[in-house]
Amino acid sequence: MNFKIRPLREIDLDQVVTVERACYPDPWSLAQFRQELDLPYAYIDLCWADGQLAGYHCYWLVVGEMQVLNLATAPGFQRRGVARMLLRHALDCCSVKGLQRAYLEVRTANLPAISLYRSFGFIDDGLRKRYYADGEDALLMVKKMEA
Repeated sequence: MNFKIRPLREIDLDQVVTVERACYPDPWSLAQFRQELDLPYAYIDLCWADGQLAGYHCYWLVVGEMQVLNLATAPGFQRRGVARMLLRHALDCCSVKGLQRAYLEVRTANLPAISLYRSFGFIDDGLRKRYYADGEDALLMVKKMEA
C-alpha cells in the first residue's frame, strides 16, 4: 500500500468521524473534531492508503509539550503500522520544534496501544481511576524527548 500523511481538512471530517465511531465506544463528535480544527495549537494528521482513510492522530503542542488526544486506525488497516507511522510523524515534528515531553492517557485494557507507546519510549506515569465514561481506568504515560 502507498501511505501518505497530511493534515486534516474540513472536507475530511465525515470520514474521520466514521473511523472514530468504528474504533471507540465513546467516540468524539463531529463538533469536537471541528473545534480542534479551530485551535492554533491542535494538530490532526491523517494517514491515507491508496485513497482510503487508514487512521488519524490528534495532538496538541503547548508550552514545550505534546499531548496525545486521539490516535485511531480504521478497522481494515489495523496491524499494518498506521498508528506507528502517525505517532512517529508527530514525534518527529516535536523533535524539530524542540519540545521536551509528550503525554497521553490510554485505557488500561488497550494493551496493543500501550505496547505501541512503550515501543516509542513512553513510560507509565500514573493512573486515573474510573477516568472513562464506562468506568475504565486510564494509564498516564510520558515520554521525555531527546535533545
